[in-house]
Amino acid sequence: MKTNILVIGKGGREHAIVWKLSQSPRAGKILCAPGNAGTALDGANIPIDGTDPNNWDRLARTADKEGVNLVVIGPEDPLANGCADFFRGRGFKVFGPSKDAARIEASKVFAKELMRHADVPTAEFRVFDHPAAARTYIETRDYPVVVKADGLAAGKGVVVCKDTAEALQAVERIMVREEFGAKAGRHIVVEKRLDGEELSMLALVAGRTILPLPPTQDHKAVFNGDKGPNTGGMGTYCPAPAGTPELVAETETSVFVPTVHAMKRGMKDERFPFNGVLFAGLMLTNQGLRVLEYNCRFGDPETQVILMRLKTDLVDLFEAVANETLGDFEDGKLVFDPRPAVCVVMCSGGYPGKYESGKQILGLDEAAKLSDVKVFHAGTALKGDRVVTDGGRVLAVTALGDDLAAAKARAYEAVKLLSFPGAHFRTDIADKALKKK
Repeated sequence: MKTNILVIGKGGREHAIVWKLSQSPRAGKILCAPGNAGTALDGANIPIDGTDPNNWDRLARTADKEGVNLVVIGPEDPLANGCADFFRGRGFKVFGPSKDAARIEASKVFAKELMRHADVPTAEFRVFDHPAAARTYIETRDYPVVVKADGLAAGKGVVVCKDTAEALQAVERIMVREEFGAKAGRHIVVEKRLDGEELSMLALVAGRTILPLPPTQDHKAVFNGDKGPNTGGMGTYCPAPAGTPELVAETETSVFVPTVHAMKRGMKDERFPFNGVLFAGLMLTNQGLRVLEYNCRFGDPETQVILMRLKTDLVDLFEAVANETLGDFEDGKLVFDPRPAVCVVMCSGGYPGKYESGKQILGLDEAAKLSDVKVFHAGTALKGDRVVTDGGRVLAVTALGDDLAAAKARAYEAVKLLSFPGAHFRTDIADKALKKK
């Protein structure tokens, strides 16, 4: 029997999920709400924004009518607002954590307190609910700090500060000017800034089973050489050489296992077991690995490189998580292409600041002809028969190669075929790993 699937979201992550699901012989209809120009090619879009709670009832009725068997929730906002609980309550199988469990991303304060409770290695930190107390604390530190808005801020609510003045300005931006929203800035976390190499580690989690995925490395800053403001991610590569088998094993035992068990056991008389994909952002320091943050969903653009390499049927995997039978995939049954993958994100001019949408994208058909390349759509839309820009991060150009250098070259070969007015991208994705060789 074929499985009909509804994917909620409209970014590059959701296009990658729709594309990989469509390759399964078990896949029936693959619907995406609201989707983008890419999900319309690899699946079918439903013109209902599933990330908006006001639309969930209408979307559930549509899903019932279409015979949907499985709901996959991509972005953090709907998860934080209880989307998984809503669809489970309507009788659907769901891939994605509950609202309570999604607090691991939705609240930086909650995540740091959970890490402390579970004895997970992380930076020294303090929580503040008033700017005056935060300023006093920052002024007494003899080391640089990171200031984090408590709530969701589209990946931009973390300010890595080089000195006290920058940290005080971050408090002003987050708590006083409320640049990331009143709710997100009500509380802040001020933590010691860590130095080292960043690494993204994701794991599928269901019941007692934790299945780590290959390590990836993201490039957060908008410009080459990690310069400029942070973004949602400018490119990734997988597997990241920094994620050695020993480090992956250590992450499982010292990060994922205590975190998942603490959520299952509960904290402050609450239990919030995690079911879905748990993402740990790590910093590899001289003192060992430290957790920077958790996400309650697939990363973007980490998903693109992970799924580009995945050989195991994604329908089977998602159902195993939803049914809590993920243990069936232990002992080497999760299979990946041995070739590495590189993803280069093409952005609108001005991103992560103000940018214009509606620019026509050229070269998509030419790039699609390249072997071992997939152009995942992120901020795109269909305007008649034209594909136009519709967001800050527009395309996630992803390629496989016999080695990392070949994968990088292949990705940039595709990038050169693509264009839209104001297009911007980094040219140094994966260079960190290549320079170490």
